[in-house]
Amino acid sequence: MKIVVCIKQVPDTVEVKIDPKTGTLIRDGVPSIINHDDRTGIEAALKLKEEIGGTVTVISMGPPQADVALREALAMGCDEAYLVSAREFGGSDTYATSGILAAALRKIGYDVIITGRQAIDGDTAQVGPQIGEKLGIPQVSYVQEIKEVKEDHLIVNRQFEDGYHIIKIKTPCLLTAIAELAAPRYMTVSGIVDAYEKEIKIIGFEELKDDLELDMIGLKGSPTNVYQSFTKEVKGAGTILKDVSVDEAVAAIMSKLEEKHII
Repeated sequence: MKIVVCIKQVPDTVEVKIDPKTGTLIRDGVPSIINHDDRTGIEAALKLKEEIGGTVTVISMGPPQADVALREALAMGCDEAYLVSAREFGGSDTYATSGILAAALRKIGYDVIITGRQAIDGDTAQVGPQIGEKLGIPQVSYVQEIKEVKEDHLIVNRQFEDGYHIIKIKTPCLLTAIAELAAPRYMTVSGIVDAYEKEIKIIGFEELKDDLELDMIGLKGSPTNVYQSFTKEVKGAGTILKDVSVDEAVAAIMSKLEEKHII
């Protein structure tokens, strides 16, 4: 079985700031990491490989520096890695990204595709399902457990409000992983050494152009336009009234509203 995991290199959001003038992320000096849900997907794929055999391939779309995230995945135990990278792909929204990744996946082949539920930077949860739709394969989102794996099908638990669905899905198929699916393993020293001896295979525009909607890639071909991005302003603690009667509280609130010319 060939298991392919789609991962994204994202900024560590604990340290992310937004430029108030441009509305874009300030990435200078901000460390990059593998998206959390994608790391869960890697672990789930590795466990499947250990259970039934096969290979785990990891693929990412991004700039050349995404090579680091792919090598981390190799160090965790993945067998091969592909970087989808070209200037023509820059600025792609979720629709454009899913189309490009779907074309790359058709090129490398797959039996099971695993993606993270959503990326911590965009937070849309759209790319995984869109890939499944564009490949024309069945998909299950919010997978919290893989209960059974056979060559022709999987049985999974899908998180649903306060319970879960038990779903049997034919292969080839796509799953999107949530944190409950698996706890990612650490890289090993030998894994890190091996990862830097392996080749990161590059898939560029020329390799995919015949299988793309050329007017639906990159910034110009992306139907989503972000009007404005901004960080939430921190508000003060406010005024707390203690040991006052209802009438006193109402009088104090009315006084404050008049003071601020709200009433």
